[in-house]
Amino acid sequence: MSQLPKTFIFGAGDYGKKALLQYNQQCEILGFLDNNKDLQGKKVAGIDVFAPEYVKHNTFDLIIVALQKKSEVDEQLAKLSVTKHNIVNFEPNPASNNILTLNRNDEHYERKRRLNDTKYLNRFGYKVYSQNDEDGIINEIFKRIGTTNKTFVEFGVMDGLESNCHFLLFNGWRGLWIEGDEKYFKDLRNIFSKPLSTKQLTAINGFITIENINELIGNVGKINGEIDLLSIDIDGNDYWVWKAINCIQPRVVVIEYNAKFPPPCEWVMKYDPNYVWNLSDKHSASLKSLELLGYELGYQLVGTNTNGINAFFVKKELAKDLFPEPATAENLYNTFIFNSCRYICSGHPTKEYIGN
Repeated sequence: MSQLPKTFIFGAGDYGKKALLQYNQQCEILGFLDNNKDLQGKKVAGIDVFAPEYVKHNTFDLIIVALQKKSEVDEQLAKLSVTKHNIVNFEPNPASNNILTLNRNDEHYERKRRLNDTKYLNRFGYKVYSQNDEDGIINEIFKRIGTTNKTFVEFGVMDGLESNCHFLLFNGWRGLWIEGDEKYFKDLRNIFSKPLSTKQLTAINGFITIENINELIGNVGKINGEIDLLSIDIDGNDYWVWKAINCIQPRVVVIEYNAKFPPPCEWVMKYDPNYVWNLSDKHSASLKSLELLGYELGYQLVGTNTNGINAFFVKKELAKDLFPEPATAENLYNTFIFNSCRYICSGHPTKEYIGN
């Protein structure tokens, strides 16, 4: 099945032919649309020509308007219920006609494409206790690759209520939380006193650096070897800490990326053992840099969440053909969207741990 956007070209004249030459490698061309009844039902450059009304009964992603007087078709397309998000205006200049940048219609198209393709994780996202749609994405990953010991390690959890592993804990997993802030840690111990008392959960108050991370996890937290999930969220040295971890071998890694720097940009925050995030754009690393680090460590990038905050990695040997290809930042990047609820939030606010 083609992964290219299903596209009509409005205008079967000279502009339309130029658009066809420009886009035929980037789009699945379904046909020309033209108001000229003499052309309808015929072929131009080997492509069928239809009346514009044809789009009302067919599925498509884009309409490229290839006319010198584009305003003439705006009202016509609006009456056919075609939104501006599905329209690209063609200009006879190759430099201005890249489907990946023109009018930012790519963002609308990319989100729709991923939601329609079951290999992409975005359609499976939902929120129970996670910050955004991570709970659903994590669940879907393990549906595909299975679990082993249902053990997690997560750091940067604040009070634990809104975290990537709260729902896993609720569902019987065991694991380790590390939080550097003393107040948040005190709240965490009060809120999660029950799983802490049964040893289902271990919690450590510690400021994480590359120098102490293996000590905190392996010696203090007493978790070593293979685990199912590692979640990293420290708003700063995330890249360097992931690279430094060697006491555990997680099958899945969730890590925050800096969506300000879209692929193919490579950027990593310079390591600073004393760094505390100041709410600026100085944090973590670009998705491309994390993709390359993951590859070096034996992981495949399998997706990012809808809000453009977290990236998801799976051990290469487990990924097989279960996730989208190509497994690159260019294919899987999501832009940052602040406080977007859309379809990913559920339920009332969480104020205490209500698991067994």
